[in-house]
Formats: sequence, structure tokens, C-alpha cells
Amino acid sequence: MANDKMMAQMSSKDGFIAALDQSGGSTPGALRLYGIPDSEYSGDAEMFRLMHEMRVRIMTAPAFTGGKVIAAILFERTMDGEAKGKPVPTFLWEDRGVVPFLKVDKGLAAEKDGVQLMKPMPDLDPLLSRAVKLNVFGTKMRSVINLASKDGIAAIAKQQFEVGEQIAKHGLMPILEPEISIKSPDKAGAEAILLAALSKGLDALPAGRKVMFKLTLPEAPDFYMPLIKDRRVLRVVALSGGYTRAEACGRLAANHGMIASFSRALTQDLRRSMSDAEFNKALADSIDEIYQASRLKVAA
Repeated sequence: MANDKMMAQMSSKDGFIAALDQSGGSTPGALRLYGIPDSEYSGDAEMFRLMHEMRVRIMTAPAFTGGKVIAAILFERTMDGEAKGKPVPTFLWEDRGVVPFLKVDKGLAAEKDGVQLMKPMPDLDPLLSRAVKLNVFGTKMRSVINLASKDGIAAIAKQQFEVGEQIAKHGLMPILEPEISIKSPDKAGAEAILLAALSKGLDALPAGRKVMFKLTLPEAPDFYMPLIKDRRVLRVVALSGGYTRAEACGRLAANHGMIASFSRALTQDLRRSMSDAEFNKALADSIDEIYQASRLKVAA
């Protein structure tokens, strides 16, 4: 059964997760980095068409396979699109051996208590049902922590676990992503509060339930090892959070048991103007650097 094979791949295979899930707010910046200025398109439809073309170019590149990229997180419109004439989740799994995930959050609410919760998701259940029909394995949702606020971080963890339970009831694997801003004035303090809040949330999970975490690379190496070792956690993955790929990979290599789930750090060297050979080489080099940091760790 495909789901069992996906579960085995996500629980133990070497590699990393490609985050191809830029949505409305982050898409213009991603296109600019790729070499497409705002002046080249007008309206969301054209913007997302260009973004889909970029993503298909990435997903169909020779290096983008389950050998090193074990999963990919998709934006809703990407999930609904096609690659090589197939639905994107089908293409990823059947043709590339890459497990498909779906970003489900609708962006961030205004900051309160030093954090930004996720906006309400009134249409989440229909979206999850659609994802299941498309053979998506799991989901991802992001909220942001700016300050080392106990009340704010408690609210973040509560919301992440509550929505994660709603997702799990559809048979999907939730990735909980309470991102700590790398610009936080007390990032290490926020990490300590978050670790305690996530551990408390794990203790309240129903029997047999598993989750994944996507977390900002910590200040102290192996800080999240208690989560990595917890039997209720399928995997802990790292977001690049604005670090360059070199810095993100350096930090990742110091965190045993943690693999990457990078977005901008994965695609930072890709340009639309590149020939296919240039593009494929740049992507292959990026994939290899992130794969090695995910797999090979420096001594503790």
C-alpha cells in the first residue's frame, strides 16, 4: 500500500524535504529571486502560473528524486496542478519516489503576545478530503514566534496541536511548524519555552497518534533531541528561516537526527534565464549540499 511505503520513507530514509509551498504572500519574493520581476505579470492567476512553471521545472529536474529528496511540501494550487500530464502528487510519488505533503494554513494573524497565530481555516476539512483523494500523505502549517513569551508560545502550541488533531482524523500526517524568528531578541529563550510546550502537547496526544515537527534550527546543537527521540514524533525537520544555504546547512549538520525542510535555501541559486543544463546542475548541487547536511553530522 502506497501509504505504508510513504510512512516507511518518512520515518527512516536518509534525505530531506523540499518546501515548494510559497503562497500568495511569499510568491512575489520567490519569483523575484528566480529572476521574474513584479512588472512581468499582473494578478494572482498569472503570478501562480509562473510559480507553477518554476516548480514543475524543479520537480522534473533529473536530481529531484526520492534518492535524496524524500518528500515535497506543496501549495494548494500546486497540488491541484499537473506535471508531465499527471496530478502533481501522483507524479511526485509514482515517477519520482517523493512523498507529497500539502501546506494548509491560510497565513498569519496579527501579532499578539509576541507571536502570530494562524488565521482561521474554515474550509480545512474539504481541503483535507481533497488531499486524501489525491494521495497526499500529510500536511504542514506555520505559525511564528517573535518573542520568548510563555503565554504566546502556549497559544501557538495549543493551536498547532488542535489543528493537527483535525488533520490526523482525515488519516493525514500533520507537520506542526511553530517557527521561531531568527531575528528574535531572545531566540534561545523562546526555544526553551517552545520545547516545554511541545513536550506537554505530545503528552496529551491520543494513544497511537504521531506528529512531525518543523522547527527553526536551534542555537544549541541537538537542543530538540528530546523530541527527536520521542516515539510519538515521526520526524523532526528544520526550516532555513532566512539563513543562507551555507549557514543553514552548517547549523543542520550540528543537529543529529534532524533533516532539512528548506525552501529559499534550496532554490536560492536558480534563475529562469539558466539553460536546462545550468539549472539542473545548480539544483543538483543544492540538493546534494542539503542532503549531506541532513545525513552526515559533525561530532557532538
